[in-house]
Amino acid sequence: MTTPRYARHKRSYLAIATAVAAGALLTGGLTAGTASAQVPSDQAGQAPLAAAPTTLSAAARTSLIQKAQADIAETGRRLGLGAKEKLIVKDVVRDVDGTVHTRYERTYAGLPVLGGDLVVHTSKAGKSEGVTKATKAAIKVASLKAQVTPAKAEKLAVSAARTLGSTKSAADGARKVVWAGSGKPVLAYETVVGGLQDDGTPNQLHVITDAATGKKLFEYQGIENATGTGKTLYSGTVELTTSGSGSSYTLTDASRGGHKTYNLKHGTSGTGTLFTDADNTWGTGAASSDANDQTAAADAAYGAQETWDFYKSTFNRTGIKNDGVGAYSRVHYGSNYVNAFWDDSCFCMTYGDGSGNNHPLTALDVAGHEMSHGVTSATAGLNYSGESGGLNEGTSDIFGTGVEFYADSASDKGDYLIGEKIDINGDGSPLRYMDKPSKDGGSADYWSSGVGNKDVHYSSGVANHFFYLLSEGSGKKTINGVDYDSPTSDGSTVTGIGRDKALQIWYKALTTYFTSTTNYKQARAGTLSAASDLYGADSTEYKAVAAAWSGVNVS
Repeated sequence: MTTPRYARHKRSYLAIATAVAAGALLTGGLTAGTASAQVPSDQAGQAPLAAAPTTLSAAARTSLIQKAQADIAETGRRLGLGAKEKLIVKDVVRDVDGTVHTRYERTYAGLPVLGGDLVVHTSKAGKSEGVTKATKAAIKVASLKAQVTPAKAEKLAVSAARTLGSTKSAADGARKVVWAGSGKPVLAYETVVGGLQDDGTPNQLHVITDAATGKKLFEYQGIENATGTGKTLYSGTVELTTSGSGSSYTLTDASRGGHKTYNLKHGTSGTGTLFTDADNTWGTGAASSDANDQTAAADAAYGAQETWDFYKSTFNRTGIKNDGVGAYSRVHYGSNYVNAFWDDSCFCMTYGDGSGNNHPLTALDVAGHEMSHGVTSATAGLNYSGESGGLNEGTSDIFGTGVEFYADSASDKGDYLIGEKIDINGDGSPLRYMDKPSKDGGSADYWSSGVGNKDVHYSSGVANHFFYLLSEGSGKKTINGVDYDSPTSDGSTVTGIGRDKALQIWYKALTTYFTSTTNYKQARAGTLSAASDLYGADSTEYKAVAAAWSGVNVS
């Protein structure tokens, strides 16, 4: 049996991420300037964390963004930006204590600056509390005139896409940009090639080419692996929020941003057909090769609602983009397609039916993992390559695990195993292990100078191991019937602070301190800053973050 690509390539499930995204789940929450029991705490029943994000109404969020956009000239002056540089507000987060974190993208002479993103931190009183930048380099290029033709950049991009199986002979689009993702900023082309990859996954390859030399600088994949009764395959019988009455219902969740679940009937394009039903009972609890089978749809709809509720309950995040807008899901993609993916361009989750078309990849941690790629894209935008790519994948594993524990399903209990229900390997083993990532045969337990050269699904092991150590600590233990034995790089003993606090720290770092180019050393600094904000620089939690990073050889 061949090894599933899902387990080997960045385009595989729990394996596909990038810099395109959007998404959401539910509107509502607190109005501007209010805090209440909806504000997340690290443990139930405890006081809200002062540095945790508070819920913003749609109007309040829009108002903050508009104000920040109106002040961009003054903000740019305070940051020392050049005359040709301008800021564009991407997102805003306000903490319980009134601190505001405004995320900006940047242009230079009207061109997008890739890797020029930054986050400005401002106190309730309006005082600057620092800035986090993707690059410290000054944004400046010698000339805005390209020495290489767009046609040459397109040829390079099409060639790169062909190595992934694309049969496209031309690019879908191209634009001139400034590349600041690594080293000295340069004028470049960003070329996008579509089509399909060799395993049937849609292709959206972004290739960055130096406009002076024609050299390829970077590439990333733009497809990210994503009350009725639902009789699901993986989570048992569950409640589903649907729409309709009498003898006509649809899998539409109006309470979570209008999320819909569609049937592709083994097709590979378009939206598909919205699932409808006469009795509001969806699926049979067993998958079949029938292209109209509702069981996969029930699992997908349940995964979407649990992911929405996890982000809302845990972080006060209303949807993938935090704007209250729901994504949609598509099931029965392709034939014998052993994969699932999130796609920012359609703002949708897509699931294949697996081997024999009766092993759908619709398990809870798959849904949580893939849709979390959308959250990463909407916030830090971690580049899907090198160490930042490993952090991107690790973030999806971390939050996918959070979704599974949050759902608290008797049929799919929370664990620190990734993809354990879908049996991708064919022998009942999980796809990845967070307590000791190397048990999958390829993932890194610890950081080393070459870890960024690994496939992002293997370099993510460092982030996964850090999160496990921070949550549960080192050594042997049994959780929900699963045995773990987590080592450290230096033989030290790490005492965990609990998964709830670890999730708060990671989310805080992702949304306020990580940027597109964050590496493991910078992730350590970002999570320490987050722990200091949330719990104090002298706190047990802060010291545990430092110890957990040391335990994976990041110091």
